[in-house]
Amino acid sequence: MATQKHPLKITELILRDAHQSLLATRMRTEDMLPIGEKLDQVGFFSLETWGGATFDSCLRFLNEDPWERARKLKKVIPNTPFQMLLRGQNCVGYRHYADDIVERFVKKSVDVGIDIFRIFDALNDLRNVETAIKTVKQCGKIVEGCISYTVSPVHDINLYIKMAKQLADMGSDIICIKDMAGLLTPDATGTLIREIKKNVDLPIHLHTHATTGLVGMNLERAIESGVDIVDTAISSLSMGAGHYPTECVVAAQKGTLKDTGLDLGLLEEIADYFREVRKSYSAFESDFKGVDINILKSQIPGGMISNMENQLRDQDALDNLSEVLEEVPRVRKDMGYPPLVTPTSQIVGSQATLNVLTGERYKIISKETRECVLGKYGKLPGPLDPDLLAKAQENDTAIDCRPADLLEPEWDKVVKECKGKCKSEEDMLSYALFPKVALEFFANRAKGITSTEPAAAPPATSAAPTAPATQATGDGTYTVTVNGQPFSVQVSVGGAAQPVAAPAAPATTAQPQAAPPASAGGGTSVTSPLPGAVFSIKVAVGDQVNEGDVVIILESMKMETEVRASTGGSIKSIQVQEGQNVKTGDTLLVIG
Repeated sequence: MATQKHPLKITELILRDAHQSLLATRMRTEDMLPIGEKLDQVGFFSLETWGGATFDSCLRFLNEDPWERARKLKKVIPNTPFQMLLRGQNCVGYRHYADDIVERFVKKSVDVGIDIFRIFDALNDLRNVETAIKTVKQCGKIVEGCISYTVSPVHDINLYIKMAKQLADMGSDIICIKDMAGLLTPDATGTLIREIKKNVDLPIHLHTHATTGLVGMNLERAIESGVDIVDTAISSLSMGAGHYPTECVVAAQKGTLKDTGLDLGLLEEIADYFREVRKSYSAFESDFKGVDINILKSQIPGGMISNMENQLRDQDALDNLSEVLEEVPRVRKDMGYPPLVTPTSQIVGSQATLNVLTGERYKIISKETRECVLGKYGKLPGPLDPDLLAKAQENDTAIDCRPADLLEPEWDKVVKECKGKCKSEEDMLSYALFPKVALEFFANRAKGITSTEPAAAPPATSAAPTAPATQATGDGTYTVTVNGQPFSVQVSVGGAAQPVAAPAAPATTAQPQAAPPASAGGGTSVTSPLPGAVFSIKVAVGDQVNEGDVVIILESMKMETEVRASTGGSIKSIQVQEGQNVKTGDTLLVIG
């Protein structure tokens, strides 16, 4: 009997994770559309077009409507299924949202063209994916129930088999193994796929990164072990912290029983297009371009490394990077071995950085660390460090229920707050997920501003958007507003303004400090504990505050940081404005 062919299916990542991993999620829709027709001709199992950080980045950096991006792409790519990455109860944000927000978000995502929903939870707490899975099934679309792969004393093959069975019982159509840091080895890959297939009668989809250099061997072993679908990225946006090249997999399987049937010539045309497009985003290129086998120990995703580098550079402490990388696995152990994927990667990485820069472990515990330790992101996989747990419980209490069970329905409140500010239900959902960012986007949209971040250079194949017109001083110096903050830019004849980099720093809750500096005019200065942007000012001049009251919220690395009063008294002056960028040590306000 002749052996039957089982063509390997491929999900192409070029429109989402490929540029998220390598270009800080900055690729504009206008650079995707011209190649859409050819992408549609290839015959991919699916195209990952949405989700992850793309939604946030569209609003925050590109001044694009993410809903409109999906619709535009669907018009030029009508035949290939669209896939998105959904963070379970976090949707595409960084906190748990109420069930009514999750349900509306999923339904609206279906309306704009999403066919396959890859749904995961950062802690592998499957209670946090129940609502999303149920809603996708009600809409008649495909669920990829996801296992976030990690390695620890509490993660083993039996746990992953159990998760696969649970995901199948919850209604998953496909089981996805999500290896976000490239931690798989060939042996582990083969064992995992074979054992899941023995226990679950569903297709298996493998997502893995190239960070550790093992990706090619892992994919080969996965194919040998019966994987049904693999994620790849067009070669001109592959490897490094990204993914294995699509063309390599297609070429390797040509003429075999797993032959993908995809046209290498067409893929080469697509690669050529994105090779030119990539040049426009050189300002956002990841510094990580090679292989780091040490990731097998630290388990740090590629994007997390670049964030750490930027944060330490802002602190003039880049020399501390090796110490931070060594501290990450210790913090992860203390916190019960969470997988390092958004948002837990940011939480663990930020706390490790704080531990190193303050010179004392857990001298400052970030808000997110505290909430994670107390169960407010879900159930942690392993036991917690008793000392860390005790510190986290000083001003808060632990929970053991599904975090969303504690949330009241949010939609009616959103509708009320959005009155007169939003044009559609899509706008209201954007506001529900990212209130301040969405309002800034709405304001820029009304002014006709098409981008707040210039690219390094226009791509050869499409016109790059121009920066909005700004006020000229008459001497070659211009005032440019970026994310609500004015910057002075000097332009010489024939020259160009340089792009303004967004601040990168960990999210923390600033605790009251023992000896705050005195201001020159008398009183006590409250200073910024880290670089970031002023998200919200919670007090006004003349207000009375107590020591420990939240006075300002900073935003760093897309997360909010509470700055607390270091002493009680009256607010004498406020030295910053909302939207303003600040550095470590800058005076925020004065208490007298």
